[in-house]
Amino acid sequence: MEETTAMTERPSFPGEDWFDPLEAAVRGRIRGFIEEMLEAELNAALQRGRYDRHGTTGGHRHGHRARQLVGTFGPVTLSVPRARLAGADGRTSEWRNQTIPAYRRLTKRAEALIAGAYLSGTNTRRVRRALGALFGGAIGKDVVSRAWHKVQTDWEAWQKRDLSKDDIVRLVLDGTVVRVHLDKRATGLSVLVALGVRRDGQKVLLGLKNMGGESEAAWRTFLDGLAARGLGRPELAIVDGAPGLEAALAALWPQVPVQRCTVHKHRNLLAHAPKKLHDELSADYTDMIYAKTVKEVDARRKAFVRKWRLKCQAVADSLDEAGPRLFTFLRYPPEQWKSIRTTNAIERLHEEFKRRIKTQCLLPCAETACMLFWALLASGQIALRRVNGWDTFHVPPAKQNLDLAA
Repeated sequence: MEETTAMTERPSFPGEDWFDPLEAAVRGRIRGFIEEMLEAELNAALQRGRYDRHGTTGGHRHGHRARQLVGTFGPVTLSVPRARLAGADGRTSEWRNQTIPAYRRLTKRAEALIAGAYLSGTNTRRVRRALGALFGGAIGKDVVSRAWHKVQTDWEAWQKRDLSKDDIVRLVLDGTVVRVHLDKRATGLSVLVALGVRRDGQKVLLGLKNMGGESEAAWRTFLDGLAARGLGRPELAIVDGAPGLEAALAALWPQVPVQRCTVHKHRNLLAHAPKKLHDELSADYTDMIYAKTVKEVDARRKAFVRKWRLKCQAVADSLDEAGPRLFTFLRYPPEQWKSIRTTNAIERLHEEFKRRIKTQCLLPCAETACMLFWALLASGQIALRRVNGWDTFHVPPAKQNLDLAA
């Protein structure tokens, strides 16, 4: 016995004392605490204590059974009470506790920890190795698979949820390309993303769909799916400027104002200018887009066009291509400009998603890409916050038109 105890408490690393008596004491009390919860639940069901003879409901106890539960406190073997309850028809049925539902082997916190480790970019084998010590070696391949299956079930339910209850005032749309295995080859697929902004300013992910590209047909299929699930017409759409997306929006909601992402347009302008002019071009563009008032933006836009028509005609033409949609944000209160000007809310999600999957190189299939993207948000790995200026949503947009003459 002394040899067994010494083996149990032996430090994990030679020369280091890793045994924590406080941790061991806390984990030792977990079993008793859970069993007390189970006994209290059964007492409430029978309406009498363990050794009481009288109760207002029929039913009787009949022993205990052993059951293992794995939580962040490690694996514990519990003594679960058993009982039979009498029904209205006089028949008895086995009592089912609600504290530990049938077939549950992991606590919700443990499931979230396993899923979170996987979503952070760790593969299944590394999840088992990393969490094996925490869970006392009780994490096997089947345990990880069951936890991940729970994520898949929630993902399928999320795809079908009703969107009519969300009061969406803005719709931010963008796509990203991920590399997946397709026919035993690495293939780039587009993931279309819809991010909504509710009237209370809270951002919410509305939809994800993998498509072969960002054509008008692809975006129309995606938007029709959102509308079929109850998404109403938004008050403003923020897009990256893809022709297919704008055409699909115009076909579905022709009256919705559209804001072209100013960051995407900046990249377009740089692509039309020699590299030696990039710094100067960026400075002029930033001064124009981030001016403090509508008049300042208008004056600097005219100056920008006049200057670059002479210096690099292609830059001026590219700016003209965006038209008034690049300046839709000017119709709204200045407090909202920061959140309207760009699709950065989605771009940040793209960057975080790709950072998390970097260690996996290629995803096994296209559907996995969308599910991982959603799961990062659902598990709290990525948080969505309220947009700037949401408390001015009640102010109607101005009907002023920007003078586009240079």
